[in-house]
Amino acid sequence: MNPVLLDLGVIKIYWYSICIFLAILIGGTLVLREAKKYNYTEDFVLNLFFWDIIVAFIGARLYYVAFNWDYFSANLIDILKVWEGGLAIHGGILFGLIFTLLYSKKYKAKPLCVTDFIVVGLLLGQAIGRWGNFFNGEAHGAITTLANLKNMLIPNFIIEGMNIGGNYYIPTFLFESIWCFIGFIIFLIIRRTKYIKVGQLTSLYFIWYGVGRFFVEGMRTDSLMLANFRMAQIVSVVMVIVGIIMFIILGKGSKFENQYSNTKVETIKF
Repeated sequence: MNPVLLDLGVIKIYWYSICIFLAILIGGTLVLREAKKYNYTEDFVLNLFFWDIIVAFIGARLYYVAFNWDYFSANLIDILKVWEGGLAIHGGILFGLIFTLLYSKKYKAKPLCVTDFIVVGLLLGQAIGRWGNFFNGEAHGAITTLANLKNMLIPNFIIEGMNIGGNYYIPTFLFESIWCFIGFIIFLIIRRTKYIKVGQLTSLYFIWYGVGRFFVEGMRTDSLMLANFRMAQIVSVVMVIVGIIMFIILGKGSKFENQYSNTKVETIKF
């Protein structure tokens, strides 16, 4: 699979960059629509979205570089070559979450209300962004056989794209993309649930993505490691535990308490 979409000589446009762009554009559009349903102003959301993308992007890159420092310490210029891949979603989530909480505090918005309207679009964005790994020939599993891939009912163009250097690989990027897309559909339904409380959608995101990523990571061959442990699996376990605790705590009290129907969101001006 050629990672370059268009070679203009002076500049190359990579499929990876296009996938990330589409993930941001489509996921961000959905975030904006979700925010309006929660009565947040467009200015508030666009300003948050602009800075969140930058902070999360930097966080995703720094996270990846940190766990590959042996290579990058000897090739510092390569830190800037993000179009070649190397964005760790957990770093993006962590940095993006921290910024979102600080931003919400600054403008006196409820942090968990803000994260709730973000996670639906985030799941869709993750589902789209994973395809960048496909075009870069990364984030795959172990070597397998053509027959095994066909038995999985995987489309032929993906099978051929997983033929890297003469070997076929398990397309773990596809499994995670599908998992995120299924989560996106489920979350579209859950957010309409009458008794969903503020923050519970965020807690469910931690649980959903944490569970899916834990099992997908176990199949990957390019995991970021901490000693003998896969870092993404450690983070995923933490996400699931935090999500469960959050869901239980936020669910305490009357089912009529802390609902969005009882939550007032003030208009915020810049």
